[in-house]
Amino acid sequence: MNTARRSFFAAALVASFVAASSFAPAAFAQAAPKNRIVIQVSDNDPAKWNLALNNIRNIQQDLGRENVDIELIAYGPGLNMLKLDSTVAGRVAETLGNGAGIFACENTMRGQKLGKTDLLPNIGFVKAGVTALMMRQSEGWAYIRP
Repeated sequence: MNTARRSFFAAALVASFVAASSFAPAAFAQAAPKNRIVIQVSDNDPAKWNLALNNIRNIQQDLGRENVDIELIAYGPGLNMLKLDSTVAGRVAETLGNGAGIFACENTMRGQKLGKTDLLPNIGFVKAGVTALMMRQSEGWAYIRP
């Protein structure tokens, strides 16, 4: 095959790939991956609790609730944020209602001699807060610690 003919076939092949990728049906187009964020709260500081809850609200508003999975994991002194008498109890309930997951560390609960009934309703539980954070990060979740 001569050089001109090979060039013609190569150009035709490239053009067909470009055309096919430009006009691919929507059903075959890949959607952007959903954003996933895990937030650590390990301080007994109401200002940090409010900052973490503000971060969740702002992320959901900016990206759209349906476009992001958000989890907050509280352990150590930060577990106080999830107690029944927490100063942010109303905000925690609102955040849960907006689709974020909020989890308490069961290791910390045992250390503080707390049962699930000592904590706010509708939260989740993880065996170990630090391990849960580590696992989420290894799964590609963005990590925030306010």
